[in-house]
Amino acid sequence: MKYKDIQAMSDDELAKKLEEGRSELFNLRFQMATSQLDNTARVKTVKKDIARVLTEQRARQIAAEKSAAQN
Repeated sequence: MKYKDIQAMSDDELAKKLEEGRSELFNLRFQMATSQLDNTARVKTVKKDIARVLTEQRARQIAAEKSAAQN
């Protein structure tokens, strides 16, 4: 997923995407531990997607704090 796609999402969609990503990462780690995971690169991709979502959520939080401080 690209960062531009994440920026276009609403706050609720970001929260849902984060929940889905963390759930998928849990399942991938479980599969890796039981030697059932074929594509180990998927773990890295999911972790990066989670980081992108968290980054956008933090950026929005900072922007909201700045706008509240200016008022």
